[in-house]
Amino acid sequence: MIDQLITEFDKGLRTVFAGSHSVRPHPDRSVADTPLDAQEKHHAAALMRINHSGEVCAQALYNGQALTARNPETEAALRQASQEETEHLAWCEKRIAELGSHKSLLNPIWYSGSFALGALAGALGDKWNLGFLAETENQVGKHIENHLSRLPASDTKSRAVLEQMKIDEAKHATTALDHGGAELPAPVKLAMKMASKVFTTATYRL
Repeated sequence: MIDQLITEFDKGLRTVFAGSHSVRPHPDRSVADTPLDAQEKHHAAALMRINHSGEVCAQALYNGQALTARNPETEAALRQASQEETEHLAWCEKRIAELGSHKSLLNPIWYSGSFALGALAGALGDKWNLGFLAETENQVGKHIENHLSRLPASDTKSRAVLEQMKIDEAKHATTALDHGGAELPAPVKLAMKMASKVFTTATYRL
């Protein structure tokens, strides 16, 4: 367990502080960059920063869940989802840089809290672990839909990134349910939504 915790700590440091790399081509690779004014750049970058931090949280959640998962198939599903979230990190990171902005200063806090939450979910049993994964992905998908409607109309590159992320998140949710994930109680879903509001508000600014 000590070795596993050291490995997870290293993963956390690399997720928060190191650059990410994508195995798949970036979704916006063939999309022309269009001019944005200063206000549009600031707004688009803030939205992409939220999505980047969301992927930081996803990495932490999946790693924490995989650490305490009881079924090897469940752990494998979580690790696969985590790998795809790494690609999302790379896509968002690149777009944030292109927009002349920075990643969230709060990412170390988001990662630590999400890892602990993921480990707790995993300890509750695989059906709740996977149910938590599915609900997380469903809520992330709704956030992405909201961001797609709020992006500047001319920001086609950010839009291309978010569209592919939305497809991937839906797939992760379906996979979790197919592996036996249970639907979470309504109070838990509500608590997750309330926590996400605090997260998005703070990350938009910082």
